[in-house]
Amino acid sequence: MSENIILTTGVYDAIKEHLRRKKVSINEETRLQSELRSAQQVLRRNLPEDVVTVDRKVTIKDHTNDDEREYIFVSSVKAKPKKNKYSILSDIALAAVGYKAGDIIEWPFKEGERKIEILKVEPWIQHT
Repeated sequence: MSENIILTTGVYDAIKEHLRRKKVSINEETRLQSELRSAQQVLRRNLPEDVVTVDRKVTIKDHTNDDEREYIFVSSVKAKPKKNKYSILSDIALAAVGYKAGDIIEWPFKEGERKIEILKVEPWIQHT
């Protein structure tokens, strides 16, 4: 389990703004505020490749539902859930962002506490 999450300054600011707009549940807000307080902020080029952030393809195992899925996390304007592209501010992304492959997270999702594991994180290159 990672000690502190690692975020780019841009993602950190986006999450702060998302919280300010009250877009998450009280439990998620409490958890995110706590994580942001101890988060390590880095420049995009200094972010390790196995850390969940924007433009990464992430495989997540949900231990609560015994389900495994692949997500592509993108900026909010590029989100297209039907094409498996999820906003970095979506519920699943907020739970995983800043963590790295191998981490197991217990997260207070809107529908209740769930335990997820980040199995794989890889760069995602957009094809225009």
